[in-house]
Amino acid sequence: MPQSENLRIVLASRPEGRPKPENFRLEHVAIPAPSDGEVLLATRYLSLDPYMRGRMSTAKSYAASTEIGEVMTGGTVGEVLESRHPDFKPGDFALSHSGWQSHAVAKGAELRKLDPSTAPLTTALGVLGMPGFTAYAGLLTIGQPKPGETVVVAAASGPVGSAVGQIARIKGARAVGITGGPEKCAYVRENFGFDAVVDHRDPDLVAKLAAACPNGIDVYFENVGGHVWDAVFPLFNMFARIPVCGLVAQYNATGEFPGPDRLPVLMRQVLSKSLTIRGFIQREFAEAQGPVFRQEMAGWITDGAVKYKEDIVEGLQNAPEAFIGLLEGKNFGKLVVKL
Repeated sequence: MPQSENLRIVLASRPEGRPKPENFRLEHVAIPAPSDGEVLLATRYLSLDPYMRGRMSTAKSYAASTEIGEVMTGGTVGEVLESRHPDFKPGDFALSHSGWQSHAVAKGAELRKLDPSTAPLTTALGVLGMPGFTAYAGLLTIGQPKPGETVVVAAASGPVGSAVGQIARIKGARAVGITGGPEKCAYVRENFGFDAVVDHRDPDLVAKLAAACPNGIDVYFENVGGHVWDAVFPLFNMFARIPVCGLVAQYNATGEFPGPDRLPVLMRQVLSKSLTIRGFIQREFAEAQGPVFRQEMAGWITDGAVKYKEDIVEGLQNAPEAFIGLLEGKNFGKLVVKL
């Protein structure tokens, strides 16, 4: 039976440190109606990603904060229920940015139609979507791995990290992953084909990482920060490149960071080793590289050069708990909510 209400999760309050369930609120509102040039979408899949934690804060960033009472932001795959745009008809599927809600109206011109016969719909939110493109653009544009070099990536079992390592191997580099727990380490090595994997929870992380990188590190794809960065930092080779994609270990931090000021040590190494450290947001490269990425990645998936893993949670009401777990590394693979 068709749903008669739009279920949505809004930001109820701004978190202090780790988000809590009370920072979110589930609402029941009327389903919106499309105007000319728009379509009505029923959300089938919602992507949960670490960047959403930044949107819950008022700290200055690359994108506007979510306001109190607004729907939580997020990429979605939706089914067209009603269309007032010539390129879409009921039953079509589209990639949109409709957020944490069961229904949304979107401009047809801003949607990308999806063909479920060519790839599972969920991949548009993962390996063939923003996370996969983040890995592709950040590694190849900034990291520029060369055959024989060592590429290290944090959060290697996640959608970005796993793609980084596999693309590095396609380009002839050696891939070393850092992830949390024996199960994830084994999966990254055996299923994603990394050359070596170390556990960031291991008390001997520094020594284990050094042993896994006997020739140093040429490219480090940063997703985490924190103690993982501390282990990686001494191993950089001359002219190492560091694409900075995320700092998940710091997203829930409040106030000043403890400890001594280590900036002078960092800057001395940047100078003496000619390091390139470049933060980026994937949309910087989307227009120029997006179509090529989708073509290349689809080919790599088809021929088995790139594999992916998804972690699918049932029900919009479970999105807050799943998102809180994501920030603590509890997910295993691309986290998606099925509505």
